[in-house]
Amino acid sequence: QVQLVESGGGLVQAGGSLRLSCAASGRTSSSWLMGWFRQAPGKEREFVAAIVWSGGTIYYADSVKGRFTISRDNAKNTVYLQMNSLKPEDTAVYYCALRTARTAVVHVAQVYDYWGQGTQVTVSS
Repeated sequence: QVQLVESGGGLVQAGGSLRLSCAASGRTSSSWLMGWFRQAPGKEREFVAAIVWSGGTIYYADSVKGRFTISRDNAKNTVYLQMNSLKPEDTAVYYCALRTARTAVVHVAQVYDYWGQGTQVTVSS
């Protein structure tokens, strides 16, 4: 089993920045991929970014490229999402997720094995 705990959400004005953290514990040695997703009210959960634990290959949704940066600290079993130039449309609950096996469909929520509880990000205009 793996446990994921997100932190760092909050309220920020448009144009501001936030950094989310996702700390993994438990059987993290089996981890292959860590991802960030978000879900706004009335909308489906959508892919934001992902990073491969070993090797560090990174993926981004087009909507956040150039504004968000995903990174990892393997020693701390923690993944970060630095969010800059935030927009009101970035408002959502942000979730981190972990997948244990290789996959080519990193943007599909259903392939992830473990999820955190989510952290709210609200961007005011």
